[in-house]
Amino acid sequence: MRRFEFVQGTSAKFWMTDVDDRTFIVVYGRIGTAGQRKEKAFPTAEAAARELEKKVAEKLREGYQEVAAAASGAPAGGAPAAAAEEAAPPPPKLDLPPRVRPGEATEAKRKAAVHALSALAAARGRRSWALGRAVRRARRALSALGGLDPATDAALSAAMDALMARVVAPSAPDRLPLVRAIELLSELDAAAFARAVRETWKAPPAASPAASALALLRRQLEELGDPELGLRVGALLVDRPHHGSMSAEAGWALRWKALSPHLEAHLARSGRSLKDYLARIDAGGDPHVAQRIARMCAA
Repeated sequence: MRRFEFVQGTSAKFWMTDVDDRTFIVVYGRIGTAGQRKEKAFPTAEAAARELEKKVAEKLREGYQEVAAAASGAPAGGAPAAAAEEAAPPPPKLDLPPRVRPGEATEAKRKAAVHALSALAAARGRRSWALGRAVRRARRALSALGGLDPATDAALSAAMDALMARVVAPSAPDRLPLVRAIELLSELDAAAFARAVRETWKAPPAASPAASALALLRRQLEELGDPELGLRVGALLVDRPHHGSMSAEAGWALRWKALSPHLEAHLARSGRSLKDYLARIDAGGDPHVAQRIARMCAA
């Protein structure tokens, strides 16, 4: 069967179709569910084929995208047979809502970002309000880069790496709170987040207050296999109420509502469900993470 998917806003739907002699067949529903199957008989095989092409054209106009071909003998839920899965092309990149505003990373903007990051590095040991102000300034400078990967600029890369290393600094006055680091990374290309998790934060000291959260980020990044999703899901999981500028509860709920259908669609393409994925997340004994997981499940 030909498979089409529509993922936009809060919608995450699939629609599949095939013709069996004179019978036109469709299977449709929410991604991750079995869906519903309907059949309609036509006087001739040609008439059934024309109906298929007509309906396909309608779905494409509605915004559906063809993603894979499922086996004709698939069950009512439309799960493709193993042979068809092996032959199917890789799924298209998720069309996630924009995370950063587009912009040109001019030389002046890069220098301004390096300066802001240096000022933030100098804020170590200061009061929380001073640290928060320095983080906000650094975020504004990074947001002007339009989602740049800092690895493309030597000075910017060095400044970011130095700050990310402070998340696992042995001395408390030198540490940068993880939630603050995630705020900065959320203004950049997701590749920067992946490098921080896999390299800079790979082996935090056991006594580090962020050790369990960093392990959680690493597990989600590897399980999802997508740095952009890993960043967005991880940021929601480790967010702390009333800590940082990303953690207003209403804003958190809106971010999860916008992300969840895309995450569900991503999981469904590998035969997993959002419910099972959330049930498998290990909070590592962190009550804040456990609360976030519970809210995700309840939404």
